[in-house]
Amino acid sequence: MAATDFKDYYAILGISKTATSEEIKQAFRKLARKYHPDVNPNNKQAEAKFKEVNEAYEVLFDPDKRKKYDQFGQYWKQAGQGFPSGGTGVDMGGVDFGQYGSFNDFLNELFGGAGPRSGRQSYSYRTSTARPGSGFNDFGFQDAGAGGTQDTEAVITLTFAEAFSGVQKRFSIGNETIEVRIPGGAKAGTRLRVKGKGQINPMSQQRGDLYLKVELQPHTFFQIEGDNLVCEVLITPDEATLGAAIDVPTPDGHVNVKLPAGVRSGQSLRLRGKGWPLAKGGRGDQFVKVAIAPPKDLTPEEREYYEKIRSIRTYNPRSHLAQLKL
Repeated sequence: MAATDFKDYYAILGISKTATSEEIKQAFRKLARKYHPDVNPNNKQAEAKFKEVNEAYEVLFDPDKRKKYDQFGQYWKQAGQGFPSGGTGVDMGGVDFGQYGSFNDFLNELFGGAGPRSGRQSYSYRTSTARPGSGFNDFGFQDAGAGGTQDTEAVITLTFAEAFSGVQKRFSIGNETIEVRIPGGAKAGTRLRVKGKGQINPMSQQRGDLYLKVELQPHTFFQIEGDNLVCEVLITPDEATLGAAIDVPTPDGHVNVKLPAGVRSGQSLRLRGKGWPLAKGGRGDQFVKVAIAPPKDLTPEEREYYEKIRSIRTYNPRSHLAQLKL
C-alpha cells in the first residue's frame, strides 16, 4: 500500500485509538446502518463507504490485526506476510521490498534504526466470522458480520395453532421469495436456521444464513410455561363444594374432567400428555387452574336457597384467624 493510499481506520469509524471493543462495535453498527446497500440502493458512494467501514471493523475488532495495524500503520499487512527472497524486485503497494532482507530491515531504514527489535517475528491470523443472528436485514438491524459471511435474523410471529402443529410460511427477502417449514412445537424465543438465505457480504460475496426468531401471539385461553400448557377454568360454588364433571378445552379438543368435592379456588388439576409438543417427541402436560366464580345475578329462588344455606352453614373458613395476633 502506497503512503497516499493509507486508510485511517480509526477515523473511518469515528473513534479514538484507545477505543474499547464495545465502542468499536457500536460505531460500526451505527455506520453499517447508515451506509448499508439496502438503505442506499444504487448508491455507489454509499456502497464504497460501507465496504470501507467493514474493512475498518474487520481490522480493529480483531485483536491481532489491530495490534499490527497500531504498530506498523500502512504496512501492517506486509508485516504478517514475510518477505520474498532478496533481489526479486517484487513491488508490494508501491514499495520495493525485494531490496530488504526482512521487514525489520525496512523499518530500520524507514525510521532511522528505530524499528522493532531484531529477530524474526511470527504473526497469527484469525478469520472473523459472523455470529448466528448477526447481520442487517429487511426486518430490522442487527450486528453485521465482519468476516466471510453475514447471517440475518428476522422475527416471525405465529399463532398458537401454527406453533403447535407447524406451518409453512412464505417470505420475501429482497427480490427473492422463499418458503420455510416451521416444525410443530416452536415456542417464543425459538430460533430456526435457514441455510444460505442470509445477507451477501459485499466484500467476500459469500452468503450467510437466515435465523428466524419465533414470537407467539397471545392466546385467549392457553399459556405456555416450559413444556406445559396452563389455563384457568371458572367453576360455581356448588361445583366446588359437591364436585362435578366439567368440559375443558385442550389442543386435541374438549375432555371431561372430574372435579373432586371441596376443590379450592386456585388449585390446579393435571391433564397428562395434553401439553406442548416436545422436541424429542411426546407432549408436556396441561394444568387446569380452577377459580370459583360466584353468580352476580341471582333469581329469587336461587337467592332463597343461598340464604338458607348461609343460615344453616357450619363451616367457617376463617376460624383460624380468631386468635391471630402480631
